[in-house]
Amino acid sequence: MERKINLTAAELSQIWGSYMNASLNSAVYSYFKEKVEDEEIRPVIEDVYNMERDHLEKLKSFLIKESHPVPQGFTDGDVNTQAPKLYTDGYMLQHTLNLGMLGMTALTMSISSSAREDVYSFFSKAFQDYHAIHHKATQIALSKGTFVRPPSIPALKEVDFVKKQNFLKGWLGERRPLLAQEITSLFGNIERNALGAATLTGFSQVAKSKEVKSYLLRGIDIAKKHVNIFSESLQGSGLSVPMGSDSLVTNSAEVSPFSDKLIMFHTTGMISQGFGFYGFSISTNTRKDIGANYYRLMNEILLYSEDGTNILIKNGWLEEPPRMIDREELAKTEKGKG
Repeated sequence: MERKINLTAAELSQIWGSYMNASLNSAVYSYFKEKVEDEEIRPVIEDVYNMERDHLEKLKSFLIKESHPVPQGFTDGDVNTQAPKLYTDGYMLQHTLNLGMLGMTALTMSISSSAREDVYSFFSKAFQDYHAIHHKATQIALSKGTFVRPPSIPALKEVDFVKKQNFLKGWLGERRPLLAQEITSLFGNIERNALGAATLTGFSQVAKSKEVKSYLLRGIDIAKKHVNIFSESLQGSGLSVPMGSDSLVTNSAEVSPFSDKLIMFHTTGMISQGFGFYGFSISTNTRKDIGANYYRLMNEILLYSEDGTNILIKNGWLEEPPRMIDREELAKTEKGKG
């Protein structure tokens, strides 16, 4: 008989997290596909919806087969596809580009932490799915002239080596020009914060709870502040800055397409992703002034994330991920029975 290999904690955590994300994305894109009007953008929106529904079913089968509870995630009650259009088609395309990038990034970790063949194969195929979505969305954005390319830098004439300690400095006096890797991180963080600000702007227009609305407005201010700080670093080296646009959000404010639970989960998810990208940015940065900015801003979004988690807990919206059993609690329970 073939020996059954149980899921590792790493595999289970990636499956559970992927299920929650697929549940969220399938709800959001069920709304997008009802509202998208541009016939060039519509196919990739439908592709995302179909992909997420397919992933959802496969992830569900993993959990059921291993006798793990299937998360509630998000249901039809968390999305109203008949609500007025909240975001423009241009926003939906940008959201899809970002989703493809985030999916590939997350699945790289999922693949590397998987050992069981069926799990490894699923995540490998899922990576290819997100890659195809990202490529398709990129081609559409390029054809429409809406794809914002990162800045280019002049080619150096020869290989050079660092000769001065001020290579690391950035506080006072002369600051060296940005390195290509620093430009890449700053540019990406500006784009993600600008998209985040647009996302929260739409959410804030339709959120039902005053507490949630206030939280979203605070997040908009934080995102815009971070965009300004990163932009100053790029402009200091004479580089262009990607610009956000309020035109990505309509003036709809009466009927919400999404439940406050979905809005808060989406928002706290964006914060966690941003925190991860800031951490990676620190690892590729060597100028002290920019590093100090990242540390300071990470602390700010960490506190913001904690407040968001408290709102989720307070309203009973936060599903607990798989965890090890509490043996002390179990012992107390058994003792009580005795």
